[in-house]
Amino acid sequence: MSATAKAAADELATTMRGLGQRAKAAARQLARATPAQKDAALRAAAAAIRAGADPIIAANARDMEAARAKGLAKSMLDRLLLDAGRVEGMARSIDEVIALPEPVGRVLAEWPRPNGMTIQRVSVPLGVIGIIYESRPNVTADAGALCLKSGNAVILRGGSESFHSSRAIHACLQQGLRSAGLPEDAVQMVPTTDRAAVGYLLANMQEFVDVVVPRGGRSLIERVLQDARVPVIGHLEGICHTYVHRSADRAMATAVTLNAKMRRTGICGATETLLIDRDCVASHYQPIADALVAAGCELRGDAEICARDARAKPATEQDWRTEYLDSIISIRVVAGVDEAMAHIERYGSGHTECIVAADQEVADRFLRELDSAILLHNASTQFADGGEFGMGAEIGIATGRIHARGPVGAEQLTSFKYVVRGSGQTRK
Repeated sequence: MSATAKAAADELATTMRGLGQRAKAAARQLARATPAQKDAALRAAAAAIRAGADPIIAANARDMEAARAKGLAKSMLDRLLLDAGRVEGMARSIDEVIALPEPVGRVLAEWPRPNGMTIQRVSVPLGVIGIIYESRPNVTADAGALCLKSGNAVILRGGSESFHSSRAIHACLQQGLRSAGLPEDAVQMVPTTDRAAVGYLLANMQEFVDVVVPRGGRSLIERVLQDARVPVIGHLEGICHTYVHRSADRAMATAVTLNAKMRRTGICGATETLLIDRDCVASHYQPIADALVAAGCELRGDAEICARDARAKPATEQDWRTEYLDSIISIRVVAGVDEAMAHIERYGSGHTECIVAADQEVADRFLRELDSAILLHNASTQFADGGEFGMGAEIGIATGRIHARGPVGAEQLTSFKYVVRGSGQTRK
């Protein structure tokens, strides 16, 4: 390593360790903060975002210009874009987080023991959370708000694409903390776009960081899962399915599928594969396909679909495993619910699946037997979102089976401890 490279590495290590030390100290202060203090900081942050909408949008324009020059995909540009409506949406999400019940200090369970002791399981913050995300600048506001509400200090590492946008939003969060008398270090941002900062956070911050949450594309998630030396809450990808059962109402199937695919194609809850019963292809496929094509969606179908519809391109084996995040959908004809579930179990990512069906018994089987994090009956997969679940916001959709699963909101950013009260008991 050259002297210059060593100096740069040493400087990065000093910067990152400083973030960790300050976050650890801030987490201890947050543990003493009252719910009223935390909510006051959040109210002030939401007000600062609303008041600072023009500077935030101006900062985002710089990021958008650079992203277009780099040739980022349309779906990535959509994730990056901030306008007046989206800025207001960030502030409104913070308002919704404020309205959530206090997640810290809840008595989750309580029971007496024969010796007279009482045991309680009480919710507590996780501690210091590292959040690594890519192009969505709104994650800065959502993550900061959820961590503050749940009493956690957070170190945010946004993508280089959203660097200026995220810094402008972060300044509003810190303004809220200052106004409520809480430490600004409770919400910190990694001040560099150097990718080495991600590696250092994952591999060298165990004494400061308690858990890492990645939010982004497959390559980011894979890197975090491979390199992290602390627990990870995350999902690899969102290969979501909509299954149209033969009992489905045709108009409902059309509306739900169109929304599930095309409302926003670049989100992890967008449907990527449509499964449709052979018994209803003749009646249901055409209106669904027409609506998708009219909205600008490319169709990729199995042999039966391609024989029926000249607009459909032949789907490859890889298509069933692809998270397009684009205006493309793969379509397969299935013999019934068993074949639909078998396809999902083989190709799905455990994220979100929908069944459109009037037959309640079939729908109940689908909901009971599939093991994805989110299962819907007669509703678009685009509802796979913490805000839509009443959580105010989310950091991501977790598809693992340990700790958090599904939308990761304030409650999911807590753990628990046991509090035992006695009256002098000693153990024999």
